[in-house]
Amino acid sequence: MHVLNVHGVKVPVEDGDISPVIWQSLESGSYEAKEAKRIAAVVKPNDRVLELGSGLSVITTLISRVEDVEVWAVEANPATVRLGHRVLEANGVSNVRLIQGLLTSGLASEHTFYVRKDLWMSSMDQNQGPFEQAITLCSSNIDDFITAHAINVLFMDIEGAEKDLLVGAELPGIQRIFLELHDHLYGLDGIRCITQALALRGFAYD
Repeated sequence: MHVLNVHGVKVPVEDGDISPVIWQSLESGSYEAKEAKRIAAVVKPNDRVLELGSGLSVITTLISRVEDVEVWAVEANPATVRLGHRVLEANGVSNVRLIQGLLTSGLASEHTFYVRKDLWMSSMDQNQGPFEQAITLCSSNIDDFITAHAINVLFMDIEGAEKDLLVGAELPGIQRIFLELHDHLYGLDGIRCITQALALRGFAYD
């Protein structure tokens, strides 16, 4: 077992757990570095945070260190969830609920999720590149989840699926959103759709 220090988070990994590309990004400190720097600007004490696409739970752990926050983290890839639980345990995190699953707008339905060697490339987009495995997931409605847990902050990196989700969801009670855009997957028109949909819900771009 190797224990890497990534932005002050202990990341225990065994040989074969992650691809060489992911390993290099963890060792160099480039893994989710921009996200790590922005947490303090997005998450405030007492927030209730929903993180979609939690990956190795490095950002999840950093969010959990904000005073009196509660975090719900959702990750589709079952192998990544197992690694995420290991990271949370290694860092003594107790205020995070890490769930393997999928949240989308609209009615619950089945989706195909493509698992790739580089975990950050795994997605619901078959055309994003070669994949190692295709798994079927049944989604739950994100608005119902937000309401049930009184979520007020949304943190997300879901490899292009943000477009359909943000255009279709109502996002009740959400005050702040931090997301990674993937314009290489849906172009400038997709970004326009996202920003217009959020503007109609009272959000302003920062």
